[in-house]
Amino acid sequence: MASLRRAVFTAVPRLLSSSNSSSAATSDSLYRPILGLFSRVYSSNVGTQSIDFDLSNEESKRRLFNRLMYRSKQRGYLELDLILGKWVEDHIHSMDENGIKSLVHVLDLENPDLWKWLTGQEQPPDTVNTNPVFVAVQDKVMSNLSNHASPETRATPGQPWVRGWDDFKKGRDGPTAGNQ
Repeated sequence: MASLRRAVFTAVPRLLSSSNSSSAATSDSLYRPILGLFSRVYSSNVGTQSIDFDLSNEESKRRLFNRLMYRSKQRGYLELDLILGKWVEDHIHSMDENGIKSLVHVLDLENPDLWKWLTGQEQPPDTVNTNPVFVAVQDKVMSNLSNHASPETRATPGQPWVRGWDDFKKGRDGPTAGNQ
């Protein structure tokens, strides 16, 4: 909320001090700084190089941890919300600065790609595959899949995972294995 307040207070004076011209070019340039300022404050795709951490005092550390836990639990992709949210909740307090930067890098990845990489449907790029947080989360996901899911319900590596409910009827009432 403080960032939004800061963005509004810096953008409104620019609007008030600019001239009121009716040309389209002037009105476009009038709104661009606001949009740029807003996207710079609220963008989730901020590179890990531009993120500055202040882990020196407990208040800033608590705020950072809460922000990262929120980002991991509220991605808008239920499966990732549950997996990443639980993993971050369990491990964030033991992370150092490099671990937090790695976590931010994982949180900046797109949901569909991250899901495919974590579940082994696609091979992740080398930059993601060398990320220690990604490797730890992927190990957790793959061990859970191996322990709790029937192999018949999963696709072979490199193939899509989602199937229809009645794609492979083998008898009168459908599949005999899995949860379909």
